[in-house]
Amino acid sequence: MPRRDPEKLRRARELRANMSPPEHALWRILRAHRLQDIKFTRQVECGPFYIDFAARMPRLAIELDGETHARRADEDAHRTAFLECQGWQVIRFTNGEVMTNPEGVALAILATLGRSF
Repeated sequence: MPRRDPEKLRRARELRANMSPPEHALWRILRAHRLQDIKFTRQVECGPFYIDFAARMPRLAIELDGETHARRADEDAHRTAFLECQGWQVIRFTNGEVMTNPEGVALAILATLGRSF
């Protein structure tokens, strides 16, 4: 198994340690095992990108879009296309959705996975 790049490991740890309030809110949802038996990990390296929250099985990538999303739409589309080519199913939420409708976000994730509460 190839060794992971120490710089990328450091960056992933830094991202996990400095989560935004919406990232904390979503992490609480995912960690509370409210999404059944699916295990999520934060800041998973995939090529040149870090997936905000990933379920390695069934390869679901959850991305949060902040206030700069409108200015970064092309970059986000490229990122999504790359992740999909790597076999990930990508679902995106805005920070506002996570903060104002956490139950709806949880239900959307479950629906994407073909599950229900």
